[in-house]
Amino acid sequence: MIDPLALRGFFTDLQTRLVAAAEALADDDGARFRSDPWQKAATQALSGDGRTCIVEGGAVFERAGVAFSHVRGDALPPSASARRPELAGRAFEAMGVSAVFHPANPYCPTAHMNVRALLATSDGEAPAWWFGGGMDLTPYYPFVEDIRHFHGVCRDALEAFGGELYPRFKQSCDEYFFLKHRAEARGVGGIFFDDLSEGGFERCFALTRAVGNAFADAYLPIVERR
Repeated sequence: MIDPLALRGFFTDLQTRLVAAAEALADDDGARFRSDPWQKAATQALSGDGRTCIVEGGAVFERAGVAFSHVRGDALPPSASARRPELAGRAFEAMGVSAVFHPANPYCPTAHMNVRALLATSDGEAPAWWFGGGMDLTPYYPFVEDIRHFHGVCRDALEAFGGELYPRFKQSCDEYFFLKHRAEARGVGGIFFDDLSEGGFERCFALTRAVGNAFADAYLPIVERR
């Protein structure tokens, strides 16, 4: 059963937990995330709300942000329906959490995580939906044990959903973050998936939760170590 409230509940809770975990790690420097709730006034075509949490100038995190957004619209934008022309004109909801962490110490890597969901509805039609997300690591001074730890947590998060997913999502991440103009990878990769709907809503939602929930375990022990 597709439940937008359950989606929103997970994403907002994930944001809260990530902020709390990062603050607990950086407790000694006293830096706290500033919380900025926002709301887009409803127009004929679009409305939305969310919360952006940012910390700057800390001894651990030079700058970090964890953002939740939930946008609703009367019709999917052309970019979202280009590969699914049959969905053009449907109402939609898009929501998710995005996190970026830039530590002050160059021996600590930068990391990014994003998990998201989109629902497209139309009267008299079955709802369409898909999930996306992933995480990646960008060290300045790479340590093999850190890279193994990060990828190991990514692999373990996906294991329950099929052993073929980690290699597939890892390759997608490597391709997505390859800098063609420099002919090199951006960082050491991770996992990335998009347009995920295979296996049913509950499976895909559970997979997305597993990825989002794994980020703190994949990244914060590296920060603490370095």
